This record gives sequence, C-alpha cells and structure tokens, in this order.
Amino acid sequence: MALYISDEKLAEIRNAGEIVDVISARVFLKKAGKDYAGLCPFHAEKTPSFTVSPEKQIFHCFGCGVGGDVFTFLMKYDGISFPEAVEAVARQYGVSLPAPDMSEKQRQEASQREQLLGLNRRVMEFYQEMLLKNPRGRGARSYLEKRGMDPEILRQFGIGFAPPGWDNLIGFLRKNRFSLSLAEKAGLIVPRKQQNGYYDRFRNRVIFPIRDVTGQVVAFGGRVMDEALPKYLNSPESPVYHKRSTLYGLHAARSACRSRGRVYIVEGYFDLLAMHQHGLTNSVATLGTSLTRDHIRRLSRAAGSGDKKAYLVFDSDAAGVNAAKRTIGAFLEEGMEAAVILLPPGHDPDSYLFDQGAEAFDRLAQKAPTLFGFLIENAVSAHGLALEGKVKIITEMAPVLAEIQDAVARSVYIQHLAETIGVDEAAVLEKVRQQQPSLSNRARGGSGQPSAPASNSGDSAGAAPEARRQPTDRLEMKVVAMMIQHPEMIAEVEQNRILEQFEDSRMQELGRQVGRVIGLEGKTASDLLGHLEDEQHRQMVTSMMMEEACWAEQSCRLLLSQFTNCKQRRKNDLLDRIRAAEQNNDQQLLLKLLSEKQKQAAGRH
Repeated sequence: MALYISDEKLAEIRNAGEIVDVISARVFLKKAGKDYAGLCPFHAEKTPSFTVSPEKQIFHCFGCGVGGDVFTFLMKYDGISFPEAVEAVARQYGVSLPAPDMSEKQRQEASQREQLLGLNRRVMEFYQEMLLKNPRGRGARSYLEKRGMDPEILRQFGIGFAPPGWDNLIGFLRKNRFSLSLAEKAGLIVPRKQQNGYYDRFRNRVIFPIRDVTGQVVAFGGRVMDEALPKYLNSPESPVYHKRSTLYGLHAARSACRSRGRVYIVEGYFDLLAMHQHGLTNSVATLGTSLTRDHIRRLSRAAGSGDKKAYLVFDSDAAGVNAAKRTIGAFLEEGMEAAVILLPPGHDPDSYLFDQGAEAFDRLAQKAPTLFGFLIENAVSAHGLALEGKVKIITEMAPVLAEIQDAVARSVYIQHLAETIGVDEAAVLEKVRQQQPSLSNRARGGSGQPSAPASNSGDSAGAAPEARRQPTDRLEMKVVAMMIQHPEMIAEVEQNRILEQFEDSRMQELGRQVGRVIGLEGKTASDLLGHLEDEQHRQMVTSMMMEEACWAEQSCRLLLSQFTNCKQRRKNDLLDRIRAAEQNNDQQLLLKLLSEKQKQAAGRH
C-alpha cells in the first residue's frame, strides 16, 4: 500500500516512536552512557558495536556501517517497505495517519489486498469448521489422530479439511456473497475449461493455511489422505502470496528462533507440525520450492544477533543435495552457520520424532555435519577417492566454492576440500577460478586471499581503505559532518564554494543534500535521513550524527581553513610534478598528471 505523507507528519511519527523501545523489542540492548549498545542484528559479531541514540533517535553499527532512523531499522529488520514501517510506528504510538493520497491504480491494489486477506481468513474458518464440527470431516479427523496430531497443534495452525465434491467452497462463497473472481485470484477456485463457471481447487484434502510473518493467511496447502496424486497441492502465487519469500510456520517460530539462536528447516507440513508438537518450536518449512536467499535472509533476522545456526533437515537425494549447494553462499552472507541433520534411511522428521522422540532428534542435531562437510562427504560417497573420483569431486564442488563471496571463508573451504581428498590446494583454486573469472584478479597465489582494490588516487593497492584515502577525503567527511552537526556553518560553506572543491563526487552530492534539506529547508538531521535514497549516504550520515566532536564556531572556521590550505598544497604539489615531468620529457607521466589536473579543476576524481 502506497503511503503519501508530509514531512511534518513523518517528523511527528518519528518523534513519537521511541527508537530504543522499538529496537529493544527485537535486539537486546544495554545502557552505555547516554546511549544503548548491543550486538548488531545485521552482521555476525561478538563485541557490541551496534549503538542506539535516544537523544538523536538514530541507530548506527560501527562494525558494518548500517544505520538510520526507526523506519530504516524496521525496514531492514522486518523486511517491510517504508510505508509499512511508518504505519507500524504510527499504530504503535497512536499517531493518526491521513488518508493515503493514492492513484486510482494504487487504491485498487490496496483494496484488493485487503479483500484477499479477508477472504482467506474466512475460508480458513470454513475449512476448520469442516474438520472439527462437520460430519464429513470424520475421516480427516481420524486420519490426523492416527498420525499422532495433537488437537492443540491443529487449532494453533488452523488445520482444516476440504470435503469431497466440486463446489463445496463455491457454495460457501456464494452464500456469504464473496466475489468468485476474487476467489479465483486467490487461487481458491479454478475456471472450468468450458468457461461456464468454476470448481474448487482443494477437494478431499487436509488443509494447511499458509501465513505470512505477521500471521495473515496468504495461501493454502492441501494433502490427500490416500495414495492419490498429486499428494500435495498448493495455492498458486497471488498478489499476497510469493513462494520465494514465504516460509510455513515462521509466524509461530520467530520468538523461539530468536531466544535460541537456532532454526530447523524441514520440507513438509506434517514435518513442521511434528517439530512444534515435540517442543522444537524454532522450526519452519519450505513450500514446495528450494530454499531461497529471501528465505535465508528472513531466517537470519528471525534468529537475531550473535551466533546463529540453521539446521537443514532435508532428504539427501539428488534434489536435496543440489538445493543445499545453492545455499552455502547465502548462509555465509547472512552470518549464519549451517548444518545438515542426517536422519536414518526411511525416516522423515515426522516419523522419526513420533518413533524416537525429541531427545534422539536433539542428539542427531548435536552430531550434524556442517553444510560444506556434508556436501564433501556426499561427493566422496558418490565418486570415491580414486584419481578420476577426485577430479569429479573438484569439478562438482568448484561452482559451490565460486558462489562464496567472502574471500576468507572461500580460502578456508578450498583448503579443507584439498586436505580432505588429498590434492594440491592450488589445483582446487584453479578450478574455482575457472568458475569465477573475477576471482583470478582478486586472489594472490594459492591462498585465495583477495588483494584490496586499486585506489583511484594511485596509492598502493594493498593499503587499508583509511590509509589509501587522501587527506582531503577525510577533511571532506569532516566538513559534511560539521554541516550536519553545526548547521550555522552551511551558509559559509556555500559562500566559499567549499563543496565545489570536493574531489569525492559522492561526498560532494551528500554535502549538497545536507545544504538543501538542513540549510535551505531548515529541517533536522533526522529529517535528512528520510530524504536520502542512497544507502551509503544514510550510513555516512548516521555515523556523522553519532560523533561527539566539539563544533564550536572557532573549530569550524579552523576546519575550513585547513581544508582550503590542504587543497592549495595539493594543487601546488601537482604543478611541481607537472613541471618536473616536462623537464624530464616524460610524456606518459605528463599526460597522466595533466589529466589529474583537469579532474581537479572539474571538482571530482
């Protein structure tokens, strides 16, 4: 739903929403002076570098650089849009919102979404009544009882029953005056081929409502109670349901995932119900699709900050192994360790738990190999360790390794694979390079370690970012920080055309936005965050706002003087180098220096 709201109303909501309250409901924070600190929920760390300032109503992580206001936090943490974040804060703190100023198309889409969610909720109730109260649900109740399903679990997850017949749901929809075209869009009914009406999608199946992370019913899954095919049938995608980002049971697992820092990922509806029934409430299930990066990102957020681990409880068949291969990079990027729980042959989580119990399952989890270790073991089992087998193993694992973006992790895994199968590490690295051509430019020797990118300023490539940065770059950041924390100096910055002398074009653009929003429009630094579309700019601003520098007027004028003098020294130095190149008749260097002078004159690199 698009939400158009004035800056004044945004400021009112931002000021009403106490950022410490909002964040501490999701991240454990401790008082640290006048601020609060905790472990960053957006990257793995053991020492708190995540800071929340109640005075400035912002957060900033000094480890990964992420930062922003209360809206930014909710967008990143809960995976919601800006309008949804604004609405969430306004609703929590009782701030009234104006009616959204939407286009006719946006109004129709918002209305349709609300109608679909309302329809799905009523249909869930229809299926539940069929299971629990209708005589036609007797067979389904008996089936669920034989499977050991606790009635409380069935109620908690809203399990229902679609009776045999082609138009049971259609009759309910007509009786309650629901639009059949809306039900078709929700995937609840299907048009007949003769185009003369509809029939129910789900017939004679146990029904599993699928909810989003907030608990809203967005779709349904159905399972037959005999050997008919297809065994499982799911709703098609709709305006409210997207398989790639939806996990079954996540709404019920979030709290346990966060408190335990662990999450079990199973494949089936009954697997998920059995896990929760046996106390393993930090469990979710995929919905007939492979685990995606969107899924993993949501799970990482659900597991909170600090050490967090995912256990894959998938079949170790070819499809399960291939799905596992695609997830290693995503787990690493989200700071999650991943392991694979290997169940005895012939068992799935559902059957194993009812047969052996939760304690036996927990013992399997404690012995679970890492995801990468499992893939190596699986490859060795399939190909053996003869010469040809080793070649096949390396060929099979190279694409997996190439997907790992973290150079250190990739290097460790390459070394581990080489040692496990007894081959030269360089041979594995070379095969990985062939899968990822850019790796050959980043790697040095057989270590897999990347070199630092080349500096625009011509400094050594191996230097740290701070060491490579020219003195004026640091001064440019200080000038912009001064503009944010001491807006009285913005007029002088503009009068002396300081921003035009910036060499970093991104810092120059940020300075101009500060001048426009804070200087010209008279808004606050917090308001500025709402005007910045560039993520890096927002992170820079929150970092600058967190600084405790003293911006007395004398200090500000000294900074501007220092900036101007440094610029002049660099200009004089460049002229000296140009004259030296001319005297030495070094045409190549001369052209390079003249090009640098031209770029300086243009006010950018």
